[in-house]
Amino acid sequence: MRRLRNTIIGVIGTVVVLALCSAPAGAQSPRYKGPRTKDGRPDLNGIWQALNTANWDLMPHAAQAGNVVALGAQGVEPGGTGVVDGGEIPYLPSALARKKENYEKRFTDDPEITCYMPGVPRATYLPFPFQILQSRQAIHIAYEFAASARTIFINRVPAAEIDSWMGQSVGRWEGDTLVVDVTGLNDQTWFDRAGDYHSDALHVVERYTPISSGLLQYEATIDDPKVFSRPWKISMPLYRHAEKHARLMEFRCAEFVEELLYGQYRKNRTETK
Repeated sequence: MRRLRNTIIGVIGTVVVLALCSAPAGAQSPRYKGPRTKDGRPDLNGIWQALNTANWDLMPHAAQAGNVVALGAQGVEPGGTGVVDGGEIPYLPSALARKKENYEKRFTDDPEITCYMPGVPRATYLPFPFQILQSRQAIHIAYEFAASARTIFINRVPAAEIDSWMGQSVGRWEGDTLVVDVTGLNDQTWFDRAGDYHSDALHVVERYTPISSGLLQYEATIDDPKVFSRPWKISMPLYRHAEKHARLMEFRCAEFVEELLYGQYRKNRTETK
């Protein structure tokens, strides 16, 4: 009898363990509740960075050689699995030719090469960190690349009077997710080095959701009826820098490309005898 009872208890225990293992992930761990600001919002302050190859190409891509063979592996393009939900950027047929042309000229025409501000959402996944500074009325984001910056207004503000490189950002909270509506973007930026581009009709909606103390889930829905047949979305994790002396360093990009930008205008010096 005792043996039978022990067998039954063992079976019941096994069933319980299997049931717990097969339960949905959401049922096992409650939603993350991290540090809060004084107004009760998730604390997003910190230095963050994407660790992927989206800046080279949003779509899945294999590693490729750089544009200067003599440099060997220096400047090569790393492969990546892509960050586009559904694996497709829905270009209009009339816009796809421009994308292909951009790709052929990516080593000379990408605005990143000449150090222009990267725009949204590209500023988020450049291979450089950025810092979020949060208050009740606004959230400021400082990007290391080219000293770019933008302010996310929490209160409603009038529409942007003119288009700009970083556009105008207006945020709101949906639970623990910061939702940012970005408009007023000019047509001078690309999404990546593969030549993916947009027009001045670009509208971006970003979502920043804390997942853990060192992790944000980032999503950006991209809508541009002049270039794409429908809205599409990218998503990726953002990682908080945890090293002791984490800070943004100076990257005055323009000084590295002066010869590229202005070399043709430089006068040759006249040698004096």
